[in-house]
Amino acid sequence: MTRTVYRGGRIFTAATAPDAQWTHAVAIEGERIVAIGDAAEAGGGTTVDLDGALVLPGFTDAHTHLLMLGASLGQVALTDARTLDGIQELLREARAADPDALVLRGRGWLFDSVPGGAPTAAMIDAVVADVPVYLDANDYHSCWVNTAALAELGITRDTPDPLGGAIGRDADGEPNGMLFETAAVQYAWGQRDAAMTDADRDEAVERVLAAYAAAGVTGVVDMAFDEHALAAIERAIERHGGELPLRVSAHWLLENTGDLDRNLAQLDRVVELARRPASPWLRVVGIKLILDGVIDACTATMGAPYADGSNAEPIWPLADLAPIVAAADAAGLQIAMHAIGDAASDAALTAIERAIEANGDIPRRHRLEHLEYAAPGTAERMARLGVTASLQPVHADPAIFANWAAMLGDERVERAFAWPEYEEAGALVAFSTDAPTAPHSALANMYVAATRASALDPSVPAVHPHFALPLDRAIAHATRDAAASVGDADWRGRVAPGFAADLVVIDTDPFAAGTASLLTTRVTETIVAGRSVFTPTIHDVV
Repeated sequence: MTRTVYRGGRIFTAATAPDAQWTHAVAIEGERIVAIGDAAEAGGGTTVDLDGALVLPGFTDAHTHLLMLGASLGQVALTDARTLDGIQELLREARAADPDALVLRGRGWLFDSVPGGAPTAAMIDAVVADVPVYLDANDYHSCWVNTAALAELGITRDTPDPLGGAIGRDADGEPNGMLFETAAVQYAWGQRDAAMTDADRDEAVERVLAAYAAAGVTGVVDMAFDEHALAAIERAIERHGGELPLRVSAHWLLENTGDLDRNLAQLDRVVELARRPASPWLRVVGIKLILDGVIDACTATMGAPYADGSNAEPIWPLADLAPIVAAADAAGLQIAMHAIGDAASDAALTAIERAIEANGDIPRRHRLEHLEYAAPGTAERMARLGVTASLQPVHADPAIFANWAAMLGDERVERAFAWPEYEEAGALVAFSTDAPTAPHSALANMYVAATRASALDPSVPAVHPHFALPLDRAIAHATRDAAASVGDADWRGRVAPGFAADLVVIDTDPFAAGTASLLTTRVTETIVAGRSVFTPTIHDVV
């Protein structure tokens, strides 16, 4: 078996002990790291000179959406268009570039880029009216459509709002082109899923595999898995000879039907998949429940009203939530709950407490996703219950913060994205991007985490810099702790003998050059299971 030694640079191990976080060499044999430091150099083998580069454990994006990200990479990107005119111009250009297309899809628009934060179908119709247009918001909790799309979806003034969602309407009760929460899921995403072919999904998977390899990401946790995604990833494994350039752990997305028996019946398929023989490339580990929406659209469930006096009902009220959490917990599934508002995180933890009371002392590691605003004491409660804080630094980017802050408009803004609270309480913290709701770049994510400044627009001043984390801790949360969040702490996520040889080499050492260098640093090699899966000139050698 070939032994390869990387030396001549610095290697961050992500060890928990501060005096063990750095080494100068790492040796790989097969799929594993066999030695580090002097022991690595003493064992012989082929030597790779790092020439001063930095080696990190491979990043694990602990909350992402693979098929959605892959599809988004082929859609009209709207985040940088900060005015309605800018959005319309991009749509006009996209339509002109592909006049034979039967649909136009875009993603990433921001509410504060639209006058009054109130998009309408007429705004899209003004530039593209001849084909359906579907534009996912930056947070992927709303979809903005044109009149042709409303017609394609069969949405009229008589169409009822679905449970946990809303169809936007004008003063006369007519649909206005906005679909919120489950209305976006059931209508816009349902249409998208029905229209996509297996070939489309395969193309999306290949895009995302290449994108993550180039970003130094060696593992992901998918948070919206379903039958389409399962089949697509299984086909990818077959295409790639039984291996992937990415380790995929998945949470199956469950819908609140409003009926207890139907809700519980959804668990049967997940239990079946979770009991499959373990694979290093694809495994279903649990379920995902979306408890509320987002603060930007005033659909997150808050303990106190928004600045406009409104509030949002939960998508999973506690009466529906508690039974499904107890049943999934009893079945040994990991439960991931989207909880952005403080009322949602309170309900999630109450459901977990009830499950513990019902099921007793069994192994469990549940998680709350996002926690953008959580009430004081939430972090301590999570630590007591062994619940992971799954957090996304890029969601706190100052370039998109103004609308978030305006929706709350009170002292709650001062505790936005309060990551240190979870560290100090002793909860496991796992960092991720929630792509495609934010850029999938691991290094940009670390920049926001370590500075609270903007990776989208570096000219925007930092917001709440006192909540920034030291770079070593930020990287550990995105590597070691992200792997631990799905139970992999004993075999990947660190540079240590016996661990998986999942590594990333970057051309600049931000510990020496400063955190600002993360915005220009480039990945020069990504290694998964001892195989080089990305270099700047070889994008996929699997």
